[in-house]
Amino acid sequence: MSTEVVMPQMGESIAEGTITKWLKKIGERVERDEPLFEISTDKVDAEIPSPAAGTLTEVRFNEGDTVEVNTVVAVLDGNGTAPSAPAAPAQEAKSAAPTPAPETKPAAPPEPTPAPRSEVAPVATTPQPAVSEPEATDLRAKSATPAVAPSPSAESTAEELRRTKSSPLVRKIAQEHGVDISQLEGTGLSGRVTKNDILSFIESGSSGVAQQKAAAPVTAPAAPAPSVPAEPVPAPPPARPMPGDRVEQMSVMRKKIAEHMTMSRRTSAHVTTVYEIDMTRIAKLRDEHRESFFQRTGTKLTFMPFIFEAVNKGLREFPIFNAQVSGDQIIYKQDINLGMAVALDWGLIVPVIKRADDLSISGLARTANDLADRARTKQLKPDEVTGGTFTITNPGVFGGLFGTPIINQPQLAILGVGKIEKRAKVLTSPDGDDFLAIRWMAYFALSFDHRVIDGADAEKFLAYIKDQLESGEFSV
Repeated sequence: MSTEVVMPQMGESIAEGTITKWLKKIGERVERDEPLFEISTDKVDAEIPSPAAGTLTEVRFNEGDTVEVNTVVAVLDGNGTAPSAPAAPAQEAKSAAPTPAPETKPAAPPEPTPAPRSEVAPVATTPQPAVSEPEATDLRAKSATPAVAPSPSAESTAEELRRTKSSPLVRKIAQEHGVDISQLEGTGLSGRVTKNDILSFIESGSSGVAQQKAAAPVTAPAAPAPSVPAEPVPAPPPARPMPGDRVEQMSVMRKKIAEHMTMSRRTSAHVTTVYEIDMTRIAKLRDEHRESFFQRTGTKLTFMPFIFEAVNKGLREFPIFNAQVSGDQIIYKQDINLGMAVALDWGLIVPVIKRADDLSISGLARTANDLADRARTKQLKPDEVTGGTFTITNPGVFGGLFGTPIINQPQLAILGVGKIEKRAKVLTSPDGDDFLAIRWMAYFALSFDHRVIDGADAEKFLAYIKDQLESGEFSV
């Protein structure tokens, strides 16, 4: 009995996935729940397990192909029989299937333009189908005799269907912000408008223009469109590889990182402030409880859970840092969902500790370590990398003293933790005498969105976190 393997739905907002690697070859045996292929989406990279045991007899998409969810990508033969000889030609035929063959059309001269790559039924793509001489000279007759079904404009209908075919989440966001999806150029499969497309469009402040376009009457006389200051994004000159250079295609994750970082810089007015924080009391607390903590929880005690808890308290004290901007409104988030940047060999991902302020030091440590481990083994679920309200990144683990991190949209701030190391510090005794001491020190860099967060509030927020950490008053 054959089993069809489909592109899984990795979350409500996920409409497609890119096959990055086939872990089995045609003719190889695969067990149930054994990893079969790897995919990359705009949320996570993941290994997809086989839904059944059997022999891989057909692969319908190649590595690098982007496929809509619920599309059959492979076939397993549960009887374990070897693939038949025509498997490869069948694969090619399946790959070409999205574009319907034009054999069913009546005999007619070749059309001047090829049919569009679309998943909708084939329609006339040009206003001159060359059916007969009277129709060729009469535009009315031409529009009255479409090749498939009565429609005001076959070309615009196909284009509209192509663009408005988007995920429920994208349509919901568009409806909330009054955006006409058909006005957007989608970057997804077959021009699909993705979540990043709609968010970038809204963040650019162009939604009002789209509404005006959609509301304009079709019969209105041509008039110059209202001037909208376009953001100057000059295309850089293409880089030309020199002899001996190695050229690699960007991975899906790398492209998404590039898009997200560029969009964030365009959206938020970035400002960064840096504080030096004495982590000596935290270091002593950590050393005192290191062994007992591991025996009790089964996980290592690092500096990060203490930093997470200090940030949780700071976000409750200064809620503007746990907020988001929507147009001219500020949304103060009820839950604190801490994003923690995890460096991977193939990119960067930000899993989220949901409702982090409800967790103890041990709960924060277990959750953070579990998310980091599963991020590195491609076991994260899409829901575990969404919904963050504040992000913490730790370049100090690589030895960096501090950086100026880019805000993780749609959040309003991000905290960068530098290397925690021993340094010589000048301290003052209760008697007023200065002396040198060896202390555990680190630089903390806070990047914030100056559109809605004032510099004074940023200083108070970081000073509050400094006081929390330097006091060392934590329950382990």
